[in-house]
Amino acid sequence: MKNASLYTCLIAGVLLTFAGCATAPDTEANKTELHSNVESAMTRIKALDPSLQKQIANAYGYAMFPSVAKGGAIVGGAYGRGEVYEQGKMVGWADLSQATIGAQLGGQSFSELILFENKAALDNFRNGKLKFAANASAVALKSGAADTARYTDGVLVFAEPKAGLMVEATLGGQAFSFQPV
Repeated sequence: MKNASLYTCLIAGVLLTFAGCATAPDTEANKTELHSNVESAMTRIKALDPSLQKQIANAYGYAMFPSVAKGGAIVGGAYGRGEVYEQGKMVGWADLSQATIGAQLGGQSFSELILFENKAALDNFRNGKLKFAANASAVALKSGAADTARYTDGVLVFAEPKAGLMVEATLGGQAFSFQPV
């Protein structure tokens, strides 16, 4: 039990470090760049799996993180910034931070799309009540994957690996912060 407390403290420390980052981009140029990256990532993942378009159209809202960087060697972390949409309209920015501890080595980058089935699920995200375990199930994007994907607790997550290699068996999780437009 002593080790679990130590792990919890380490993970909390890493998450607090990420929490110090401002959620919204700090300049108009950075906002424009992020928006362009979100649009490019959406175009790319829709091309990977055309059936994803239907899932997005039926979702109440979504958050798109076009580039999440992740790395670790025993202690690890990840960070990404994205945009949040409700009923097709951008409503804010979000940060994704992840802290992990355990057997892990490497680094990778990926895009992450989170679909919200209903207003309650999006509100949980906005209010900081949505957290995932480090190895929570995300549907790997490939042709046809979205056809069989199902919501869990009002949330559906898709991931598109971009680069790198990471091997891990870890404890930790993803946390999100939200800032309205």
